[in-house]
Amino acid sequence: MPEDKPLRSDARRNRDALVTAAREVFEERGLDAPLKEIAARAGVAIGTLYNRFPTRDELIAAAVEDRIEAGGRIAEQALAIADPWDSFVYLVEKVCELQAADRLLGELAVRAAPNHAVARAQEDGHRLMREIITRAQRSGALRADWVLEDIAFITWSHTRIVEATAQIAPEAWRRHLALVLDGLRASAAHPLPVPPITEDQLLDALRG
Repeated sequence: MPEDKPLRSDARRNRDALVTAAREVFEERGLDAPLKEIAARAGVAIGTLYNRFPTRDELIAAAVEDRIEAGGRIAEQALAIADPWDSFVYLVEKVCELQAADRLLGELAVRAAPNHAVARAQEDGHRLMREIITRAQRSGALRADWVLEDIAFITWSHTRIVEATAQIAPEAWRRHLALVLDGLRASAAHPLPVPPITEDQLLDALRG
């Protein structure tokens, strides 16, 4: 009916305003920022926020949707690089660059996916990452005992390094990453003291 159109238009504007405000506030204060502040910045009542996004995780998912897509594109670009080691390095460096420039992604790296849609997108990205890792290992460039779950150790430590150095040396994380990548070369490998964490253990850590 014609009189319903303004309501749908208002609802769309409210949603867009909330997502924009959420991105701004989450980037400034982290993913646990007060939802009332987001509603106020969007110019809507807190009840409107909860009508559109009943849970914090649903709002987070809407705020990071474009970031997750960017991560997927990085994996696709990396897979298109012919040299297996260069492909692997490109993947890790670009993911870290994205996290260094975006607090939302940095915080998302240390917590569970906020909804099934984000989880599915992450799984698609992980599938491409496994291809990149397997190809690098088969070429003999990447140490054979490294697994996809080990990338969490890079992203977790990277997030903390960025937090600690952002205001004093914003490029310092690149030095740390270069040291890590050198340690991942097959020629530098030594036996590891313990087995890798499992996928279930990784998920438990993210939920915790």
